[in-house]
Amino acid sequence: MNGTNLFKIALRALANNKLRAFLTMLGIIIGVASVITMLAIGQGSKKSIQQQISEMGSNMIMIHPGADMRGGVRQDPSAMQTLKLADYEALRDETNFLSAISPNVSSSGQLIAGNNNYPASVNGVGTEYLDIRQLTVENGEMFTEADIQSSAKVCVIGKTIVDNLFPDGSDPVGKIIRFSKIPLRVVGVLKSKGYNSMGQDQDAVVLAPYTTVMKRLLAVTYLQGVFASALTEDMTDYATEEIIEILRRNHKLKASDDDDFTIRTQQELSTMLNSTTDLMTTLLACIAGISLVVGGIGIMNIMYVSVTERTREIGLRMSVGARGVDILSQFLIEAIMISITGGIIGVIIGCGASWIVKSVAHWPIFIQPWSVVLSFAVCTVTGVFFGWYPAKKAADLDPIEAIRYE
Repeated sequence: MNGTNLFKIALRALANNKLRAFLTMLGIIIGVASVITMLAIGQGSKKSIQQQISEMGSNMIMIHPGADMRGGVRQDPSAMQTLKLADYEALRDETNFLSAISPNVSSSGQLIAGNNNYPASVNGVGTEYLDIRQLTVENGEMFTEADIQSSAKVCVIGKTIVDNLFPDGSDPVGKIIRFSKIPLRVVGVLKSKGYNSMGQDQDAVVLAPYTTVMKRLLAVTYLQGVFASALTEDMTDYATEEIIEILRRNHKLKASDDDDFTIRTQQELSTMLNSTTDLMTTLLACIAGISLVVGGIGIMNIMYVSVTERTREIGLRMSVGARGVDILSQFLIEAIMISITGGIIGVIIGCGASWIVKSVAHWPIFIQPWSVVLSFAVCTVTGVFFGWYPAKKAADLDPIEAIRYE
């Protein structure tokens, strides 16, 4: 018996029991739709995190004084004063894998402009800090190297600071704001970046020359940190090794001594967050995949019932020349048609559900083509796997016994 006839017979059998066929498909439809939706949510979250990290600077390297804390042990205060300007200058002049580098010192306090005030931190940085953190000056200009050399009382402020200190909408460039009784002239306003994934306001920022903060605000000779940017994300590890070598040499550390500084990279953060989102995506997909298995068991159950109901029909067909392989193929085709049709409907519903989640809940959604192909492939395999046993049972029936079956 050719494939076309078998296909027609299987289609006719399903058409005779439309409701039962649809209810059997329902398990597959829900399974495929939930797998696609869950994977879309997981991949969307991963892509959103990667995008936010790249906005912060995906190849950023952060160097902090003091060894990495273990077990919450409190460190000696002198251990937090190990980074000096000489270290920054050595890194700036001797490294080959860094595209930008900036020292970092900060002081917290109250910003005052006229009758308005706002609590904030003034970050003392270099001119390359904007490139490292991917910030841009929207109004005015960034302070210069000459301002750094002269410890000039100038600053660049973010949009949140502007809104709170100059609520009347006046141009802040050229105005004087006070911080810890020190007057700072605003020379530029940063372009707004909004909130990051941690819920921090990236526009509540005040940047000043690091020499100004060190000498005029804090009266210290050490740095609280150094921010750097590797040439590319792939070169982050090389840059880190280079930084460790230079700092260990500058700090005269022996081979047996631990580092008296800590290096963190955005790559580490990205890897950690990606592994977490991958785990969550896998968990969601597994939970959704269970419904696919349940749908497969539903197919097996219904096909088994179908074989029992149609025992006499199978006996008659075998008595007029149908082979066991023809009966096997017919019931397998029925099972595969149920699973494939359910898979197609499930893909459509899954894509629709993902779009609804994005529109209503405003969650980041990203449907990858492989997730659709995988879901479709799994439901086809499910149809074959769970349809095999009932089909084999039908093919192994004895024609005489089947005809006598009541």
